[in-house]
Amino acid sequence: MSFAHPEYLISPQALADKLGNDNLRLFDVSFYLKPNPKGGMIPTSGQAVYDQEHIPGAAFLNQYDQLTDKNSPVGFTRLPDDELIQAFADAGINQDSDVVFYSTSMTMWSTRAWWLLNYCGHKQAAILDGGLKAWRNAGHDLSTEPANYAAAEWTSAALPQHFVDKNDVVSAIDNAGVCTVNALSPEVYAGTGDHHYGRRGHIPNSINVFYGTLLEDEKFRSPQDIKQSLTDAGLLDDRPVIAYCGGGISATIDAFACLMSGKRNVAVYDGSMGEWVKDASLPLVEGSAP
Repeated sequence: MSFAHPEYLISPQALADKLGNDNLRLFDVSFYLKPNPKGGMIPTSGQAVYDQEHIPGAAFLNQYDQLTDKNSPVGFTRLPDDELIQAFADAGINQDSDVVFYSTSMTMWSTRAWWLLNYCGHKQAAILDGGLKAWRNAGHDLSTEPANYAAAEWTSAALPQHFVDKNDVVSAIDNAGVCTVNALSPEVYAGTGDHHYGRRGHIPNSINVFYGTLLEDEKFRSPQDIKQSLTDAGLLDDRPVIAYCGGGISATIDAFACLMSGKRNVAVYDGSMGEWVKDASLPLVEGSAP
């Protein structure tokens, strides 16, 4: 059994075979997170790790500096559509680019970048399954030589169905025809433990599929395992899926897995808990039940 879209993942060897191709655009998109005592997480760019070692020919793409709307009160909110497309073009991507994203930290940073690029209408992109660790474990070379791509020209149109806003999520709460899924850990979902986003719990009637259960050592689990997990949760039935998390990052693991498994109507709530908890009028429920 294989994924409906196996091309969304690339192995270290398949990537090694592409190095040097003129249309390859390879990016380290890493960030690192540490808990914020006031709620949420504090992100730190992976630039310093990139400077120490990276895949030969890879450029560093800073998702916060280059792809995020600084006018938003919610961290990592995507840029407005035209600006986001231009940001990818400025990084060297056009309609013919063969794009690969990888992370030195967590896979969610690769799927976030992939989701943004896919949202912009680009269809030839993959993530390196297992990230830099898998590349290193496969015995491939590393480099300290920085790389950048010349800015490109790219005209495209965003696919609005891949993101939803707060109002869409409010409308979905009592709509049995929509499946809303929380990608955070069971403890955060239930509102227990030390970590939270300012208010505890989850959006009413949302189920929990912890993104970590879809991965093993930061690689996606087998197609059979992922399909079974998503099917058991109801994510592969006919209902539209809305995935959310703390800030629209780990939710892209669930959403990416759904698309890779053949699901079509999948969206990410970009604001996620970072936005939701700030509005006291919006409900949250605690406990392990939806």
